[in-house]
Amino acid sequence: MTERDIPDSWSSASGREPDQNKRLSRTEQFGETQPFDVPATGSTSKSVKRRKKNHPKGLPINSNSEETTQLSSTSRKWPRWMKSWTLWLVLLMLIPGSVGFLAMAMLFKLPSAPNCPSIFWPLASASVRLHCAQLAASKQTVNDLLQAIALVKQLPQNHPLHGEIDRFIEEWSRDILKLADESFQTGNLEEAIATAQKIPEDVAAYKLVDEQIGKWQSIWSKAETTYNGAIAEVKERRWQSAFMLSAKMLRVDNQYWAGTKYDQLNRLIATAREDGDKLGKAESLANSKVVDNLLEAIKLAESIGQESYLYQKAQQAIPAFGRKMLELAQTKLDKQDADEALNIARQIPESTKLQGETDDFIAIADAKRSAWIGNVSGLEAAIAQAQQIDPSRPVYNEAQQLIARWQLEIEDVAHLEKARILASQGTVPNLTAAIAQVQLIPASNPRGTEARQEIGRWSAQVETIEDQPYLERAEQIAIFEDINSLQAAIAQASEIRRGRALYPEARKKIRTWVGKIERIQDQPYLDQAQELAQSGNLTAAINAAQQIASSGRALSPDAQAAINDWEGQIRTRENWKKAQEVGAAGTSEALVEAIRLADRVSNNSILRMDANQAIDQWSQQLLEIARTQGQSDIARGIDIAKSIPRGSAAYSAAQEQIKTWQEFLNPQPEPQPSSVPESLPLSPSTTTTNGQ
Repeated sequence: MTERDIPDSWSSASGREPDQNKRLSRTEQFGETQPFDVPATGSTSKSVKRRKKNHPKGLPINSNSEETTQLSSTSRKWPRWMKSWTLWLVLLMLIPGSVGFLAMAMLFKLPSAPNCPSIFWPLASASVRLHCAQLAASKQTVNDLLQAIALVKQLPQNHPLHGEIDRFIEEWSRDILKLADESFQTGNLEEAIATAQKIPEDVAAYKLVDEQIGKWQSIWSKAETTYNGAIAEVKERRWQSAFMLSAKMLRVDNQYWAGTKYDQLNRLIATAREDGDKLGKAESLANSKVVDNLLEAIKLAESIGQESYLYQKAQQAIPAFGRKMLELAQTKLDKQDADEALNIARQIPESTKLQGETDDFIAIADAKRSAWIGNVSGLEAAIAQAQQIDPSRPVYNEAQQLIARWQLEIEDVAHLEKARILASQGTVPNLTAAIAQVQLIPASNPRGTEARQEIGRWSAQVETIEDQPYLERAEQIAIFEDINSLQAAIAQASEIRRGRALYPEARKKIRTWVGKIERIQDQPYLDQAQELAQSGNLTAAINAAQQIASSGRALSPDAQAAINDWEGQIRTRENWKKAQEVGAAGTSEALVEAIRLADRVSNNSILRMDANQAIDQWSQQLLEIARTQGQSDIARGIDIAKSIPRGSAAYSAAQEQIKTWQEFLNPQPEPQPSSVPESLPLSPSTTTTNGQ
């Protein structure tokens, strides 16, 4: 370090020279003790000059004596720790090293980087712009990448760094597209498009923007279509189709749709399927048209939450189920079971949103129940109840019509009550008076139908009282059951005219008495025909009974049954006779036909035993023919043997013969002998030994 390098502030004043000489003396003393003649850190050229200046005469300085004197005088005053040579040795080693390190750091220190935010860009160089652009782009955010592009894009096309700048712009534009694609993959399509569209149009990578946006929109559209299709299938409760569509989501080139939305869709389908099962069970219960089942169906539909896609259907089903309950209540009311109708209506839950209709139904049903008591007080109570219905209600007009009807019924009920009191005495005059009283009720009145029914009932009672004596006398006369008595009874019962109450009963008795007369008259002719049949003259018997069978009289069914039996006997005889004639030929074909004809003989016929014996005999003959034929033609013998009927005496033997022939024609393969190794030949020595 030269003298001119020392700052002015570093120059020493005259008042400080003695102290400086002392420090110099100590420094020189310690410097002489350094090994390898290394100068002490404190000995510089400046200190040497100062030392010369203090001795202008050039006299030599006895440094040893002076320093020894000074050290001896000052050593008594220094602290003990300053007397340690180890401490001074360490200090002398650290101080030069620190100075050297600082010098090297100052020498090799690079110029500081520019402060990009404070740069005045119109005057900034291309290298500064590129440097700041690279710093911004390294943050890998959309805004920083766009700022980086903007910093270097303004440089002229003929700039020496233009090629490098274009490469960076291309790279940063692709980085922006990657960031946009990350937004797309996380489900932010609009953000991805907006990010991609921020790339300047005049950069080379802009041509990828429209292509990438189109690809994103295509993927997104297909994914939405698949997703919405699955939702539509869920709403229609087509679970299999919904799961198949959800599986397509896994092939979508988008992490959001293939991951998040796929999981969401699967959870949605699973939940909707559970809700669908609930709704299906509810609909099944509702179709049973049982009140308890309908209430259970409503509870199941109510349990489907708002987040379910079947919530709307469930909410639509609840009023439908409630309306079915109203329909059941109306059916009971139509059958005049007002108590059960009211019981059903009062159980309809409020969730069905039919509270207004239910209240109207209860009001009408309660009024009808009072009216159906059938007396004046009940009708008056019904009118009072119906009058409480507000004019704004939908059933107001029905209530007014019922009120008008019940007001007319009050007069009708009065007539009916009076007539019933008269009719309860049961005499013809009283019944006639009751009929006259009820006839005052017009047919068009509400109780007109009931009045007509009472008139018919009381009129029947009057007619029964008047005509009963005729029927009783007829029964007394017919008790003898001869033709004259029966005819007199018929004449007596015929006094009851058509349309009277006892007319059907009188006609029934007349038919019975007429049948008895016809049996008495026709029985001798039927007996005569049966005698002819017993004598064996079946044709004459049939002719005798034919007249009775065709007359339509009481014995016609009996005569026709006898004729059918006799005709059957004739056919049986003919079949038996023909069978004997055919069987006499003795050929296999004749014997088969004879057996068929003989089997047609009725089991009830006396000829059946003879037919059975003949069948056994002919079957035996067939078996002999079959065996003879089988000696030359086994197949023919089998066919003949098969014609022997089941149940005949020769049937078992014929089946055994058939089995024998079939085994002969189709022999079973003989079992192959097991392969046993041949015995080894004996050696000559063994043979000789055995021979000995």
